[in-house]
Formats: sequence, structure tokens, C-alpha cells
Amino acid sequence: MHNFAYVLPQSLAEAQLAVKEKGAVFKAGGIDLLDLMKGDIIHPPKLVNLLTVKGPTLREIARKDDGLHIGALVTLADLAAHKEAPPALAEAAGAAATPQIRNVATVGGNIAQRPRCWYFRSNTFPCARKEGSTCYAQKGENKYHAIFDNSDCAVVSATSLGVPLVALDAVVVTTKRKIPIEQFFVPTTTDITKEHVLEEGEIITEVLVPASAKAWKNAFREATERDSQDWSLINAAVVLDLDGGTVKSARVALGAVAAIPYRNKAAEAALVGKKITEANAAKAAEAAFAKATPFADNAYKVPLGRTILKRAILAAAGEREIAGG
Repeated sequence: MHNFAYVLPQSLAEAQLAVKEKGAVFKAGGIDLLDLMKGDIIHPPKLVNLLTVKGPTLREIARKDDGLHIGALVTLADLAAHKEAPPALAEAAGAAATPQIRNVATVGGNIAQRPRCWYFRSNTFPCARKEGSTCYAQKGENKYHAIFDNSDCAVVSATSLGVPLVALDAVVVTTKRKIPIEQFFVPTTTDITKEHVLEEGEIITEVLVPASAKAWKNAFREATERDSQDWSLINAAVVLDLDGGTVKSARVALGAVAAIPYRNKAAEAALVGKKITEANAAKAAEAAFAKATPFADNAYKVPLGRTILKRAILAAAGEREIAGG
């Protein structure tokens, strides 16, 4: 790891001033940042620690008239345990990483983290997401890689919270603006080197889950290779607006399938106007993966994804997830 300066600002204004040096970066929990530094992928000359910024707003979860305000420095552990958190969001936060990491990792850092592709994380490969022009995963080892929109870059988004936040139609609030969550993440066709739209010096201050989400039924489900302390092979968040058991509207998002949390409108369309039954959930899950383009090693994500999405749909509606179970 290279030498760097370390700044402890007392306010957001001080933090923004301190980060003006070329290459300087913000640090909150620092989980992803330090991994990138230790892997010799980035070499920032200065780290600006947001954890020393004064004021409770960044660390609070508060219900207001316009919705649930979640401070950017709230830890995943606190979010998972909060009684006001929507089930899908609490489940995703509580399933992330390890208990030790959940007590340090922050909401803002989680949605802004970089992908976990081993070619991107290795300084041996000048991949297209760094200084090169080749996606090594497409013809290399791609067991954990994207099955949608993967023709330019096969990374998958690493955020645990992004998928339920997309399903919940959340808004990211920064020191400069309010960004609808789907506009926060950057697809590879727009810029292959970026994951989010944050500009230099821009700080996430909170995430807003709209007030309407309080009435929505929602759930999050995932599959991992190990029962705990593992990255998702695939995950799904489902939000349903029900009228007498019939779906008025639905929002479906998938994780670990694309470079961004993947809104799946085919599944949504298959659910609207239907009652949630095992058969209808299966049809929606089938529609969700109809246009998947897996590689040699990750085709398993298609049938696995159908199962996980079907379970999430049934769970959101409060139905039994496994027939006969």
C-alpha cells in the first residue's frame, strides 16, 4: 500500500474542501476502499474520513412525511435491526458480508462500492474497466459474472442494498442534488469505467425510501454458495402493490446478474393484473430470465435465478414459498 495523507474533517464543508487535491477520496467504513488500495488498484494521495463529520443526520434513520430517511453513515447492522426498515431492505442489509463488516460498513459506501470481478481487482489484467480495452471474464473464468447486458463488461454490481432500493424506488440525496436510484447507477453502455454518477467532491448524505413504500408488500431473497459470509450468486427484491390480492403494480430488481442492480420489467409486466399464486410467480420468473445471455460457466444463474425470484415474489405476497412446505 502506498503512503497517503489522512484528514479528519469536522463538517461536510471541511470534507469537500479537503478532497480537492487530485486523486483524494472519501472514506467511511472503508471496506471496499482499503481492499482496492491493498490490491494496488488505486493509490489515493489523501483519504478524507467522513466518520469524523459532526451532526446526527448522517447517522440517523427517521420516518418523516415524505418517507424513510436513512443517513449515509448508518451501518448495515443498524439498518438491518431498525423497526422502520422495509423487510426487503432489512433482509438485504442483514445478509451482507459478516457481522463484523456489517457493524462497520455504511449505507453510502455500500451503494457506491466498486465491482468484485477478479480481473478488475487484479493489477495483472488491464481490463476494460481500468486502462485496457478487453473484458477478460467473457472468455475466461466467469462463474460469478453477469448474465444480462454483458457484451461490453461482465462485472456484477457488488452492492447489497442497491437491489432492494431499486425495487423500493428510493432516492439518493447528496450534497448537490437528489438522484432517483435507477439514475444513480451507470450501465456499461454509458461509461464502462464508472459504477455511479457521483461527481468529484459530491457526498452521499442519505437515502430516501418514499412514503408510499410503507404500504407496499416486499421481500428479498438470495442464493449463496455458503450459508453465511459470502457474496450472492444471485438475489432478487420484489415490491408489490396489491388490491384485494391482485397485483396493481410491481417492481422487481435482480442482483449479481449485471453491472448495475437490474430492474426487470418483463417480470413486472407478467405480475400486473394477476393474483400471486405459485404458478403465476413461476411464469413471472420465467419471463424475467427469457433474455439472459450467460457465458460458459454461469448458465446456472438462469434456473437458480428463476427459483430465487419465484421465492421472493411469493414471500412479498405472504404466500408459502415452497410447495407443500
